[in-house]
Order: sequence, then structure tokens, then C-alpha cells
Amino acid sequence: MAEARAGESFLKAQKEHVSRPLRMTVGAGLGIGGVVIVQAWLLARIVSAVLFDGASLADVTMELVLLPAIFVARAGLTYISEIASFQAASEVKRRLRDELMQQVLRLGPVRLAEHKTGTLVATITDSVDAIHPYYARYLPAVTLTAILPIAILIVVLPADWLSALVFLVTAPMTPLFMILIGKGAEAKNQKQWSTLMRMSGHLLDAIKGLPTLKLFNASRREAEVVSAMAEGYRRDTMAVLRVAFLSSLALEFFATVSIAMVAVLIGFRLLWGEMTFFSGFFVLLLAPEFYAPLRSLGAHYHARMEAIGAVDKIIALLALAGEMPPPVERARAMAWRAPRLEFKDVTVTFADGRRGLDAISFVIEAGERIALVGPSGAGKTTVLNLLLGFVTPASGEILIDDVPMQACDMATWRRHIAWMPQRPHMFQMSVGDNIAMAEAGGNERDAKALMSAAREASAEALIERLPHGLDTLTEEDGRDLSGGEVQRIALARAFHRRPELVLMDEPTAHLDPDTEKSILAASERLLVGRTSITAAHRLNTVERADRIFVLENGRLVDEGDHETLLKRGGLYADLVQRAASEG
Repeated sequence: MAEARAGESFLKAQKEHVSRPLRMTVGAGLGIGGVVIVQAWLLARIVSAVLFDGASLADVTMELVLLPAIFVARAGLTYISEIASFQAASEVKRRLRDELMQQVLRLGPVRLAEHKTGTLVATITDSVDAIHPYYARYLPAVTLTAILPIAILIVVLPADWLSALVFLVTAPMTPLFMILIGKGAEAKNQKQWSTLMRMSGHLLDAIKGLPTLKLFNASRREAEVVSAMAEGYRRDTMAVLRVAFLSSLALEFFATVSIAMVAVLIGFRLLWGEMTFFSGFFVLLLAPEFYAPLRSLGAHYHARMEAIGAVDKIIALLALAGEMPPPVERARAMAWRAPRLEFKDVTVTFADGRRGLDAISFVIEAGERIALVGPSGAGKTTVLNLLLGFVTPASGEILIDDVPMQACDMATWRRHIAWMPQRPHMFQMSVGDNIAMAEAGGNERDAKALMSAAREASAEALIERLPHGLDTLTEEDGRDLSGGEVQRIALARAFHRRPELVLMDEPTAHLDPDTEKSILAASERLLVGRTSITAAHRLNTVERADRIFVLENGRLVDEGDHETLLKRGGLYADLVQRAASEG
């Protein structure tokens, strides 16, 4: 119940952003109610005058002329109501998706690593789509149910107090029944959405790992697992639909019985001469319209339960702690040049309790080349992730030119960093756009600057061989390029950025010796005059570093240049000896 209350509070809070279209929807609905009352009066007036008062059609010309206009007005107001409610729902979805994407960007790849990609995709797509009927159907129905029946009741009361009493007694049955249904259906909706999230995450992970599944002949088994999960989702969905259909049937039954009760009472009193035909027919025409908002609310009550079930995942994603923008009073201007970096007793603790770094301290002077070495899990990648802003320290402080990193705007800081991972990502767009990334795009792209960056990265010959040069489209993740070609384009991306700080996670780790030599030569040109940190896996690439930091179990156990560390012995000398024996 607490989750349901939190979900509904979240959904109601979103109404502030779409109050105008929702007001238009409600206003149009009230207009429809007024038109319906006038329409019923005109129909009752025409039929009563012609059949019982002996009037000719000429005597009711005005009513006959107004009636088509009323039909057109009702259709127009219905159209306005539909358009406004759709706009409200679409705007809420757009805002939520934008907020979720901003949250994903704030969290970064490290914080999201423990969350399944499929679950995140389903949250941003399916969960957001599931709230559409809540704003497009349920909320307008709630407002109209609170206003329109009262308006009709006020109109009916002077004409027939007994029918008004029937309306008053039977109307509460619909919301009461919905509350009783909601208690039983809420758990079913939660289970359905949990199953969908789990199935979506598992299916996407299975597709991403399809080559491995095929190699180990496990694809058929995995298909059976996905099939079993889909069957579970089908059962959960059918359970929810059964509740929805049965509730709609029951509500329709109550409304129909109530209308029939009014009709019977009117019929007997007409037979006994206790009321006029005009009054009876007028009230009878309004009876279905009195229950219409209640029936609509019952029909769309399932939209509320589905939205509450779906929004839990959205709330959970938005609640994850990500990087926060610095307070305005703490943000400081920085002179952009090769920065001086300082770690002061920095400790990083992961969600599972492991320590990535343990009170580590060091200083990197401006323009200095640093190599990080150590066994797997020593903390090399954690240092890089801290500087990229993907991880925040549990304790300690990082200074950039004596300015605390938490006082810097991450978006501004990252614009001055070039990041070279082992496997750079190529997006499904032109080679030029892959090099330019956020710096430029489309017709504004500077082809000369791009080719200059490609030349510095030794990628000029590669681009000239491509069928359309910089405009050649690449496949997702660079599947149509070799590993060396991808690294050259990524290196051109770094040159084009003109960074002050270069972070590299051994970009030559998976390359053949010739390509490695070419990439290393281009990297040397990139590092001139810039502060750089390289997480090294091949120790033969660290010899040119000004200093080497040796990490073990998240601690800095040694530092110095290559020759000094070799003479000193210790872990670095052991790593070099082990690499030589394996080579």
C-alpha cells in the first residue's frame, strides 16, 4: 500500500506540468455535459410537443434547427477533449523520458553497471508508455465524475425527485466497487510489471550474449528459459485482465440495473398519470448520461492500477544517487591548461562493500605522464573513473589545480578530457560525426579540422580509402572496421577535442604489434604538453612515462620511473619479470 501511495503521489505531482491541457480536457467534458442536458431537453420537447400536445413540425422548427447544431457542438467538444488529453499524456511522457535520460547520464556507466540494460530500456520505454492512459483517460474521468453527475442531479431534482433519489443512492456503488477491486488487483499489477522488467532484462542480455550461447551450444536452453518467462508473463497479464474485465462487467451491470430502475419508476408513474411525458422522457434521456462518467471511471480504473505498477520502476531509477551539480557559490572558474591533479586520502567503496581504493594519496604535476600498473583489481580503472566523474569518493578529496573536484561542473570538466578506452565505441553515424562527437555535427562540421585530427592520429589514409571519406557511415560499435581502424578513429576523436587531460586504458591492448607501434607513435604526439594517465596492462608501454604508480589492493605501494622501480625490486619488478616470461 505504501508503494501504491508513493506511486500515485508521483503521478499526481506530474499534473503540475500539464495543468493547461488537463483543464481543457475537463472544460470540454463539462461542455459536453451541458450540451447533453440541452440535447435531452430539445429531444424531450420535440417528441412531447408533436406526439402529445398536437404540435406540427413547424411549431418546433427552432428546436429542430438547434438539434443538429447541438450534435456538432458535442462532436467538436469531444474532439477537443481527446486532443487535449492526448497532449497532456504525451507531454508527461516526454518530460519523464527526458528526466530519466538525464538521470542515466548523471549516474554514468559505473553506477549503472549493476543494473540490467534490458530493465533500464523497459523502464524508459514500456513503463513510461504505461502511464499514458492515466493522464489521457483516468484523470479526466475522475474530474468529470466529481462534477458532471452533480450537475445532472441538480437539473433532474426539480423535474423528478424520485429519480434524483435513485441517482443519489446508486451512484456511490461504482467508486465503492472500484476500491474493493483495487485492493485485490494492485498486487497482480505489481507482479505483472516485475515479470515484464525481469523478462526484458533477461532477453536483451541473452541477445547480447548470443555468440557465446551459440559457441557453447546453450542457445536452445536459453530459448526455453525465455519461453518460460514469457509464459509466466502471459499468466500474470491474463490474471490482471480477468480482474479488469470482470470489474468492468460488474460496473456496467450496476449502471444498467440503475438505469432500468429509473425507467421502471418513470413508466409506472406515466401509466398512473403522476408525471408528464416531457418530464419522464427528459429524465430518462439523462439517466444514461448521469452514469456515463461513472462507467467511464470504472472502465479506466485499470489504467490507474497499471500506471501505479509501472511508475514504481521509474521512481526507483530516479531515486538512485548520481553526480550532483555543484552549488553556485562553490563553483569556481578554472584556467584551462594541463591540470595539476592531487588525490588526498581518497577511498572508494562499492555497493557490495569492496574497496576500490583505500586512502590513496598522490600528486600529478601539470603536463606529467603517469602510468598506472598493478594486478587485476588493483584500482587502476577506479582512478580513471574518479577523474571521469563516474565514481565519487566515499572519503577523501580530489583537487584539480587546487580546486576541489566536487566544486567543478562535471559537464565543463569533461569537455577538457580525452578518454581512450581499450574498446572505443563507434556510433552508427558517419566517420566524421564519430570523430567530432558533441563538438560539431551536420553541415556545421569543419572538414579541415577533422582531417587535421585524422592526420595527427595516422588515420588520414584510412579515411581516404573509405568510399565516402568522412561521410562514410559506420555500423554500430564499428563492426565494419578492424580493431586498429577503430582505435585510429578514436585517437582522431581525442586530437579533435584538443584536451588538457588525456586518460587512457591501454588502447593498444588488443592490437597486433605493427598497429600497436603506429598507435603508440600517434599517442605520443597527443600527450605532448598535456597531463596524462594511462592504465597499463602491457608493461612494455609504460617505459616512457615520467612516473609509474604501482597499485595493489587499492593502495599505492610504489612509484618512480621504469629504471628506478626495476632497481628497487618489489611488485613492479615482479610484474615485469612475469610479463617477460609469459612473452
